[in-house]
Amino acid sequence: MKKLFLSLIAAGMLFTACKQSTQSGADATASTTTATAENAPVMKFEKDTHDFGKIKAGDKVIYDFKFTNTGKSPLIITDAIATCGCTKPEWPKTPIKPGESGAIHVTFNSAAKMGLQDKQITVTANTNPAQNRVHLIGEVALK
Repeated sequence: MKKLFLSLIAAGMLFTACKQSTQSGADATASTTTATAENAPVMKFEKDTHDFGKIKAGDKVIYDFKFTNTGKSPLIITDAIATCGCTKPEWPKTPIKPGESGAIHVTFNSAAKMGLQDKQITVTANTNPAQNRVHLIGEVALK
């Protein structure tokens, strides 16, 4: 009985010590995140939507979504994904310094597409929030 009682006290003390270190770790993480968010790069697009109008089926549309890093640290783009395989984004692989500009080069292939199209491109970078979205819209008509 005495061993059980001592074991419970030891477990309680261990649990309390672990809980305190977890809380102070969480506080430190929150303050680091806030400081980082203030200095984070900001991806500011000239236009976040491009309307390519009406095109014939099979035509390709090419457009550059131009942006500027208006933040305080270098912008690093890690990925750009389109909602469909018919749309291919290409992005700068080198960091974009504060105040500098770049572009997401997007190619839309309208083969086997008909009607109104809205292709969303999600750009993942070291920004806050981590993802920015741009849209390529228009209409694909019969040949």
